[in-house]
Order: sequence, then C-alpha cells, then structure tokens
Amino acid sequence: MMKAILPALALLAAPLAAQEAPPRAESPVTTLVVIETTMGDITVALETERAPVTAANFLRYADEDRFDGTVFYRAMHLDWGEPPNGLLQGGTQNDPERILDGIAHEPTSETGLSHTDGALSMARLDPGTATGDFSIMIKDQTGLDAQPDSADPNEQLGYAVFGYVVDGMDVVHAIHASPRDPEAGEGWMKGQMLAEPVKIVDVRRVEDGSAD
Repeated sequence: MMKAILPALALLAAPLAAQEAPPRAESPVTTLVVIETTMGDITVALETERAPVTAANFLRYADEDRFDGTVFYRAMHLDWGEPPNGLLQGGTQNDPERILDGIAHEPTSETGLSHTDGALSMARLDPGTATGDFSIMIKDQTGLDAQPDSADPNEQLGYAVFGYVVDGMDVVHAIHASPRDPEAGEGWMKGQMLAEPVKIVDVRRVEDGSAD
C-alpha cells in the first residue's frame, strides 16, 4: 500500500509550479471521409494511426475514385439480439477495373480496435487478400475480432477494423433494412443480397471539417 501512496505524497511536497496535471494523451490520429450514397451520407473516421495499412488502402480507393459508382449490396441480418443486428457490405466486388493488390492483414489484437457498433472492417478471403470491399458493423460483432486462443488459424487473425462511423448510422440502418432477394447470393450468403443495391455516388475526404 505504501508504494501506491508515495507518488501522491511526492506531489503534495512539490512546489506549486510542478503540480500542474500532465498533458492529456492526444487521441489517435484519424481521417474523416464521407461516403455519399443515393440514400444519404455516412461519415467515417479512418484509423490512420492505429490501422495505418488498412486505412491507407481505403483512402487510396477513395482518392482514386475507385469506390465511385459501386454499391452497398449485402445486408446480413442476425437472428439474435435486438434488431437491427448484423452488418452492411459494399465496395468493388472484385471488379478487375477497380481493385488493387491485396494488403497486409492488421489484426485487432495488434491495432487495439474492435468490431463494435459502427466499425468498418475489410472483407477478405484469406488474410492478406483484402482489396476494395468493406463492411459496417450494426451492433457489436466482436466475434470477428482476432481470437489468438482459437484453434482455427483464420479466427486467430480475425478481420481488420480500420475506422468507425461518426455520423450517418441512420443511413446505414436504412440501407440495411432495404428488401433482400431471397434467391440471390451463393452458399451461406444466399438471401443476404439487396434486391436493389444502393449506389455509392462518391467517397471523399472531409476537408476543413466539412463534408461538402
């Protein structure tokens, strides 16, 4: 117990000038981006400091207009928890005219990020194959985080979170609630495809605090 008390005693004995509170740690650096859709705008903060590789990849797609004209095409609805619950997915859909090379995987166990409500996460097959498709979490989906103790090598690495929605979750929910085609989609994704995919008009950086 004495070790816990000593630092406080030292502060009390110090001159007043030395008793100023230490500067607060700065928040991690992020970059704001607006995803303009035909159903409204979604503003996201990309974790350029904590997930630099994945965030830079998304920014490159945005800066090179590779997302413009793509769509949100998949709405996964989960049967447990209070609705809405699941994720919304969009992006380049492996279009060879749009995609870039896959990027190095940044597991959440290294970035300290998590698949909480509003998180952006890269879609992928094997780790290191993520290109231009991404998902937005609706409610916490932390089972997608890296699970280092799992016996499954894929689950050990999980998926890469690289940002969070800071405005426009109502738009995310509205797109997620759009009608789905019960026959569209393959395998376990059957029934998760939107009957009328929602167009992504433009993805751009927010300059000077304005999304205009």
